[in-house]
Parts: sequence; C-alpha cells; structure tokens
Amino acid sequence: MVSLPGCDVPEEPLQDLIPADLIRRELPLPEFTELDAVRHFTRLSQKNFSVDTHFYPLGSCTMKYNPKVNEEVAKFPGFSEVHPGQDESEIQGMLELLYDMEKYLCAIFGYEAFTFQPAAGAHGELTSLLMIKAYHRDKGQGKRYKVIIPDSSHGTNPASVSMVGYKAVVVKSNGRGNIDIDALKKAAGDDTAGLMLTNPNTLGLFDEHIEEIADIIHKAGGLLYYDGANANATLGVCRPADLGFDVAHFNLHKTFSTPHGGGGPGAGPVGVNKTLEPFLPVPRVIKANDKFQMTNDKFPKSIGRVHSFHGNINVIVRAYAYIRSLGSQGLQEVSKKAVENANYMMNILKKYYYLPYDRPCQHEFVLSAKWQKEKCGIKALDIAKRLIDYGFHPPTIYFPLIVEEALMIEPTETESKATLDAFCDAMIKIAGECETNPDIIRSAPHSTPVGRLDEAKAAREPDLRWFKSSQG
Repeated sequence: MVSLPGCDVPEEPLQDLIPADLIRRELPLPEFTELDAVRHFTRLSQKNFSVDTHFYPLGSCTMKYNPKVNEEVAKFPGFSEVHPGQDESEIQGMLELLYDMEKYLCAIFGYEAFTFQPAAGAHGELTSLLMIKAYHRDKGQGKRYKVIIPDSSHGTNPASVSMVGYKAVVVKSNGRGNIDIDALKKAAGDDTAGLMLTNPNTLGLFDEHIEEIADIIHKAGGLLYYDGANANATLGVCRPADLGFDVAHFNLHKTFSTPHGGGGPGAGPVGVNKTLEPFLPVPRVIKANDKFQMTNDKFPKSIGRVHSFHGNINVIVRAYAYIRSLGSQGLQEVSKKAVENANYMMNILKKYYYLPYDRPCQHEFVLSAKWQKEKCGIKALDIAKRLIDYGFHPPTIYFPLIVEEALMIEPTETESKATLDAFCDAMIKIAGECETNPDIIRSAPHSTPVGRLDEAKAAREPDLRWFKSSQG
C-alpha cells in the first residue's frame, strides 16, 4: 500500500477553495513497496549521463566540469535563504555581491555597466536588441529596422531579431569561415540598426577582420552586438568592448562554470558601453554612503524590467565564486587550455573526417561526416549514435547549418589529455568501422537500455502516460 502524509489543509477550507467536483478521492496510482521504488529510482540515476560521469563534448555549449565549491557557496544561508522582497537593509550582502560581480564582468569584458536580469543567452539577446532599438528611437532614427547576422549565427539570433520587430538580413561566410566583408558592405546602410556577431563564431573561428567589421557598421550608424556564448575562448586574451562591440550578453552557465542544460538554470547578463548605459534595465544596484541600494530614479531612458527581481541569483553566486577562485590569471589559463585542447583534437581527427575550414580554431571545431556519407552512406547522426557505445556523449551534430553533416566538438579546458585521447581513439575506430562494418554504425547504439529512437517523433509526440502492465 502507498503511504502518503495526511493533507495539511483542513477539510472544510479545502472544499471552499476547490469545487467539490474537482476534488479527487481515489487516484489510480501504481502500488510498489518502498524497496522496489528505491531500487527503481537508484537504477535510473545510474543510467543518467552527466559531466560528472562522462565526457560531454557538445559544441557551442561549453559543458565543462562545475567545481563543487561553487555549489557550497551558493548554499550559504546568506544567499539561499534570503528573499528578494526583503528590505534592502536586510540583504546588503547579496547586493554587495551583485555590485562587485558587475565590476568583475566590466573588467573582464571591457564594458561600462552590466545588468543581471536576463535569465539566459537568448534573453540576453532580446534585452540587447531592445536597448539598441531604444537608442535609435532616442536619436530620432526609428527608421532603422534591419539587423545583419552571419549565416553561421546561433539560431536564437534571427528569432530575437524578429521578436523586437526588426528584420534579419543574412550575410554569407567566406572561404575561411569569416563574415564576407564585401557582402557586409552591401548590406549595411542607413536602415541598419546593428550587427549580431559571435566571435569566435560557431565554426570555432575568430574573425580576422573584426575591427574592419566594426568600422563598417559604425560608419553606417548601426551598433554591434556580441553574442558571448563562445567567450570561453577569450577570457583574459581579448575583450569584446575593445574590439568595437557596443553591447554583449554572456552565458554565466557556459563561461563561468555553473550547471546548465535540461532547461536551466541559466543566466545571460548583458554588458554595455557608455553609449547604451542609459538604456539598461532597472532597478540597478548602486553604492551610496557606504550602503548598497536598488534604484530606478537615475535612469529615465531605461527599457524597464526584463526579469523579476535581480535575475537567477543562484547562478550568479556560483559564477562569482568561480571568478574569485581563479582570479585574472586563472581565467586566462581557462581559455588557453580550452583552445589548446580543441586544436589538439582537431589536428588528430582531421585525417579521418573532413575539416571544411582547415585553420587554427579557438575553443571548438567543426568536422564533417561528408567523406563517410559519400563513401559508405554513413551520416553524422549514425556516428553520434555509435559514440554512445564507446561511452561518450555525442557532440553537437548538424550545426552550424553551413557545414554538411556537421560534427561540432568542444572539449573545454577541464578534460585531461587521457580523456581527449580516448575520445579521439573512439572517433578513429568509428571511421574505420564505417568502411569495414557500416551496419553496426547504422544500427547503433547497442549498449543502451533501448535502441535507436526517433528523436523527431519523440519531441513532437511525447507519451508521458503511466499505465499498468498486463502483469499487474
């Protein structure tokens, strides 16, 4: 029998709050012993794939190891047991952390000020574009309605452009994976609101002409937005503000090692230069008379609030602990190791898989299963499924869209050489299997509780019902 705690709401008030015909007395819940239930959920937990148990080389996602000290700091009562509705005098510690964290991010990325309200990267994109739009209206240039994006951009970029009422103009990449300068010059004009650019881009390549790009957009009267999803490659090496970017979002859940995936939590703080600072969301944390306070009064041009309270505080606290733990030299080492690891793997694997842009990469690189598809009929999806049998999470596949049969790999800085070598060995073996035993690739995985699933059908037609088996 299932033993549930008694209802903690008195019966009569319950009937007053909920209509009688909506109160269910009997539910067809499954009946199991406690031992069976414990074993069931323990077995499920052992089947979970996580960065704490396996290598997770998802390109463009930076699924790095999260130091457990960050988790401990986030659980401090002064952070975890406060309420954002409390009086400012009672949350001075939290406000001081936000104030200091803003200063750290300004120093790291070169900006004048930050907002922590955006809850994730795409939310940061939206916030940035809203500020760009407010800026142009304030300057009497509301006619600007086009935002330029490269064909290698993250898919959220054009979506965010549409959400603020702008029109996305796509510019193709050149043969080296950079944005095509001539095409950009043709696209930029007096109707250009701005350019959205990831640098390094989703190919893992740093654009060699970024200063010229900034000059083209600024001369056209537009602003530059930096998609900071790939900032893991540039910490302590270069700052987007110094490259000419007026506004940028950064994924704390990628760059600064906080848990991410599965829908959250996340944080996408946005940094701005002096031009856009007046338009930052409010309230903002300031320091006056040795006290920290939140204020709206000094920012009449603000776009307003974009998130309740102060953003996803638990993620911000974790990122704060990460930055304080590593310091400036440590953060620079993060990027150097991430870039070193990616180039090490790329130069091993490009002998076995097609490398569309054969030049030094940054923190990630994009291979292609083009050779395997043409010679053996094996697709990137098949290779990804086979990797599961070797104990590795597959890399990102079929992105960016400009690479046929893309395999997008990001090792991050936290993996050992032994792990990188083991992954490369598995990829090399799979390349061999494509020629000697293609059927084992097409039918993979073989080591999982269930075989190959139809991901598209599962996403569009999920079956989440519990049902009682015929055996009872």
